[in-house]
Amino acid sequence: MTAMLDFKDVELYYDHVYALKGVSLTVNQGETVALIGANGAGKSSILRAITGLAKPVKGSVSFEGVRIDGADPSDTVKRGIAMVPEGRRVFPFMSIKDNLMMGAFTRTNKGEIQDTLDSILIRFPRLKERYSQAAGTLSGGEQQMVAIARALSGNVELILMDEPFEGLSPTMIEELFESINDLRSEVSLLIIEHQLDLVLALADRAFILDRGFISHEGPTQPLLEDLEFRKSKLWV
Repeated sequence: MTAMLDFKDVELYYDHVYALKGVSLTVNQGETVALIGANGAGKSSILRAITGLAKPVKGSVSFEGVRIDGADPSDTVKRGIAMVPEGRRVFPFMSIKDNLMMGAFTRTNKGEIQDTLDSILIRFPRLKERYSQAAGTLSGGEQQMVAIARALSGNVELILMDEPFEGLSPTMIEELFESINDLRSEVSLLIIEHQLDLVLALADRAFILDRGFISHEGPTQPLLEDLEFRKSKLWV
């Protein structure tokens, strides 16, 4: 099987300090992959290298067979990669509608854009109820819905999620979990998340990152069933 995303032997450093040391991972078409590791392990550096926000010093990043390492971030978005960043980062003074339109900036067919927005509002009825409301006035969970919906507004094939459940109430976590789980049949996902039970239940495979190295790669079910593993990975 040819990987949709092929992150191969990547080395990356900031100010001569290595963040990634020969890291390789893949995401296949229709697959959900978990990226697990302690703070500072290099998880966000992988996302930065994929999106073009950081350029590897060695190795390559390919998407659907085309090299994208070092590409302009806007070109990466046009290819079908969208980001749901840590901390949500919605445009707080813009309405939900305008936030979603920002996610569709690479598209030109107004009819297709409207069809996409209509399907998003069916998926997230809370956003439909507040469609004209400024995003900054929403709860944290509702803002996370906006961030996910914004990613879906483009011609997206792969969504990168950085800590989607961070700081949310148990009720909102349950609601978002179901929404993300539904997405698995529509797009490929690469998810960073510290709450292991949640991300392992969502993902097909997991990569564990340790100080810039991949220390484990494999299916998630054995990890989900391994209580001692989960106890040993209660990272701060």
